[in-house]
Amino acid sequence: MTTMAYLRVSKDSQDVRNQRLAILEFARQEKLDIDKFMELSVSSRRSPKERQIDQLLEKLGSEDTLIVSELSRMGRSVGEIITTVDTLVKQQIQFIAIKEGIRLNGRQDLQSKVMVTLFGLFAEIERELISMRTKEGLAAARASGKRLGRPKGKLGPSKLNGKEGEIQRLLNLKVSKSSIAKITGVDRSTLYHFIRSRNLIAQ
Repeated sequence: MTTMAYLRVSKDSQDVRNQRLAILEFARQEKLDIDKFMELSVSSRRSPKERQIDQLLEKLGSEDTLIVSELSRMGRSVGEIITTVDTLVKQQIQFIAIKEGIRLNGRQDLQSKVMVTLFGLFAEIERELISMRTKEGLAAARASGKRLGRPKGKLGPSKLNGKEGEIQRLLNLKVSKSSIAKITGVDRSTLYHFIRSRNLIAQ
């Protein structure tokens, strides 16, 4: 019997380390041995194949155990979560979602189906509330006259920051922009944008 932990982290905001610590602490309290951690850094909005859930299901067999820090790691919608967890139950795989307190024993009983449906719904509601709060916050900021995004006229970070003098010297020597891009190790579009934004002109 194998006990596997699935860690899924969105590149922008979520920390896989926190998921790992939560699972390790749970395993310590429950005296469980984690045989393998499966990590993938992609958004939950990707397909199940891209999040390797299909591959994960293939690695598990009857009486194995799958642990996640929270139910939302298993899908991007209620339907997808229910489908995935239902597959686990059909394959007689035990499933644990720590945050929600879900512990399915791998049997297709009524209690398992009810829990999957309810907690999948809660995960979806939570995601919708977060999205709604974000939209309301942006609307409130606009209503109060706050400028969103980068302040007008403020230059963004660039790989070429600090190389203005070198680029200006090469321009003065009539070196082609394509050659300057190669010398500075960037593509031409990056160089062209940098030259325009810094008003660098051959003299």
